[in-house]
Amino acid sequence: MNQLKKKNLPIKKHRLALLVLCFFLIIPPVVKAQCSICTRTAQQLGERPAKALNRGIIMLAFTPLAIFGVIGYRWWKSEQGNMNETA
Repeated sequence: MNQLKKKNLPIKKHRLALLVLCFFLIIPPVVKAQCSICTRTAQQLGERPAKALNRGIIMLAFTPLAIFGVIGYRWWKSEQGNMNETA
């Protein structure tokens, strides 16, 4: 019975991670991800192009962060497996 609970636990973690991911994708973030140079350029362009520039900056930042997140998660899972084997 205890082993059955342990097998279901990773599935629940994956569902939680998927739920959090969907939450962040559905709800638009109100973030200003601009450096000082981009801010000045965006002020000169106007409001609509400034919003597009802001979205582009956020989209470009997402890819490396996602890659580091996946690498970190895989490293953490491998370390968890190594700890369980030695214990």
